[in-house]
Amino acid sequence: MASFSTITPIEYLKGVGPSRADVLKSELGIHTFGDLLKHYPFRYIDRTQYYKINQLHADMIAAQVIGRLVHLEELGERRGKRLVGRFQDDTGTMELVWFQSIGWLKKTLQVGAAYVIYGKPGVFNNQLSMTHPEMEVYNSRIKQRGNMSLQPVYSATEKLKKFALDSRGIQKLQAALLESIIGQLEESLPDYVARKYHLMPLPRALVAIHFPRDQQELAQAIHRLKFDELFFIQLKLLKNKLLNIQKFKGHRFDIVGNRFHAFYNEHLPFSLTGAQKRVVKEIRKDTASGAQLNRLVQGDVGSGKTVVALMSMLLAVDNGFQACLMAPTEILAQQHYQSIKKLLGGQIASVQLLTGSVSKKDRRVIHAQLEDGTLDILVGTHALIEDGVRFKNLGFVVIDEQHRFGVEQRAKLWRKNHTPPHMLVMTATPIPRTLAMTLYGDLDISVIDELPAGRKPIKTLHLYESGRLRMFGFMKDEITKGRQVYIVYPLIKESEKMDLLHLEAGLDALRTEFPLPHYHISIVHGKMPVKDKDFEMQRFIKGETQIMVATTVIEVGVDVPNASVMVIENAERFGLSQLHQLRGRVGRGAEQSYCILMSGGKLGKESKLRLETMVRTNDGFEIAEVDLKLRGPGDIGGTQQSGVLDLKLADLTTDQTLLTEVRNSVIGIFTADPLLASAENVRLREYLTRTEPGISWEKIS
Repeated sequence: MASFSTITPIEYLKGVGPSRADVLKSELGIHTFGDLLKHYPFRYIDRTQYYKINQLHADMIAAQVIGRLVHLEELGERRGKRLVGRFQDDTGTMELVWFQSIGWLKKTLQVGAAYVIYGKPGVFNNQLSMTHPEMEVYNSRIKQRGNMSLQPVYSATEKLKKFALDSRGIQKLQAALLESIIGQLEESLPDYVARKYHLMPLPRALVAIHFPRDQQELAQAIHRLKFDELFFIQLKLLKNKLLNIQKFKGHRFDIVGNRFHAFYNEHLPFSLTGAQKRVVKEIRKDTASGAQLNRLVQGDVGSGKTVVALMSMLLAVDNGFQACLMAPTEILAQQHYQSIKKLLGGQIASVQLLTGSVSKKDRRVIHAQLEDGTLDILVGTHALIEDGVRFKNLGFVVIDEQHRFGVEQRAKLWRKNHTPPHMLVMTATPIPRTLAMTLYGDLDISVIDELPAGRKPIKTLHLYESGRLRMFGFMKDEITKGRQVYIVYPLIKESEKMDLLHLEAGLDALRTEFPLPHYHISIVHGKMPVKDKDFEMQRFIKGETQIMVATTVIEVGVDVPNASVMVIENAERFGLSQLHQLRGRVGRGAEQSYCILMSGGKLGKESKLRLETMVRTNDGFEIAEVDLKLRGPGDIGGTQQSGVLDLKLADLTTDQTLLTEVRNSVIGIFTADPLLASAENVRLREYLTRTEPGISWEKIS
């Protein structure tokens, strides 16, 4: 027999060939034997239970029946075309109907043949029927793979079906594949790990997930394959973390000096929360260790991350180093710059802002100050990573909302000094614990889980269109008290024109309800020049306008403590994370703040759950957990660009216990054998050599 492996191109599998290979590649991304092996069934048909036709009813989820196809004809024309069959057993007759793949079905279905059919029973015109049933020729004498107790069902497309690659066709390919490579499948985990966690051997698990003998064997196979998925993600992440410590020595911050103490004792306008103190201590410990700091700080909106970042940067300055803070947008960078300047009171440390809008003349001054070391802290956007920006001695880097930057952009900051600077990553998007362990497993993680004293929880209300006049009245009451209001409209890239028209229509209603000279409105959207946006923002910040109307094409990141109301139009069109971020733009002062979610009357199940969650809780981490369940891990916090989460079976919303067990297992392995040098870890060493033959800057940050 020919020798095959998991990397063999799929066209070499018996029964595939060039044409089928092309459609498998284009439709399912299956290029190799290994790809097909990991095209797992999405459900299984229980072949142990059969029903008679007279036992079927429309309330059943699905049923399996043995009978004979006694008639088949094509009816209707064009869109109404359908294939109708009559199916009978010894208790009665039912109708089978197909609206797709009619040509292929007419060629393959045999009138007079016995079949096992599977599908959802229904009733149409008082006639029992089944639409698009799965069909399998029945043979009581031959034990076929398809007649096992649990039959796999694979995802397939209409294009695949034209090549006879429906679920049944893919099942045949899986059988041929396993027959070809079963002897070449090897164990991936060390034997002591498989024994400790009572795991099914990998070759057996790969057979069992496609052709399980019973539910117990299937459950064991799924558990084993989930363990593998999570284990090898953690292995790579924790190996990178170990490399950070071993290979990249950090600048040692030996002292907590005059600048840090002067800020803490004389300029800090409020007492730090317990969470802020804890995180500052963690950063202080890291920077004093001599290892390179690589830490993620999670903090809900308004939790005080900027103060923690500033105190960390002052540690660097006290030890003779420069620091920088990079934000994803100019508005956010300006906000950080203004906050830091205000907190420092123009003393303690020199601070500058560098963005794309800074003039060449000012830029030259900043560059000179950076190179001669007279500039302590630089705040900016992507402009910080330009080749012309050279630091005398960069020792500490803060990246805000890091998922908005690519790895190469972050890596450029590493190269700004011969010894890589310490790296502190901040996010105001709470990340569920399981996702943080998976995406940021190579970073140390700190959580600021307290809000500053005196902050009142934001009250959130959901109103339908019928409540618009009530909302207008509430806005007027708040403005009369001297407060300000945000009104945010959604913006979906594919329909910018439609959304801008929507905004303009909303503005017409606002101007009627809030006329000059009693009320003044600022307008900000993505089509405006930067100067006009800044002008409108500043008017609102200074209190010259009472209402800020914006689309989310820009970051509504201004910190206006006087703004007490956030109105979100068409709130059902926003994700939970975005709704939570927008809500966090109010509640920055001592007064009670409010968020009003306006929506249409017809809400889907998920939209309703999102809005109910927002009304129920202000806890960003609880919201993030709901968001993870709704959207899955691929869309949260920019995780799609990470390339880490290639999970086919493991589910971060339901497999939290397994993930913790797996991570602890990997930590134990590296604790006992950091270089994986022992003979019993040879499989892990070979895996890392195969998947990460070298280490690069990009792999670290």
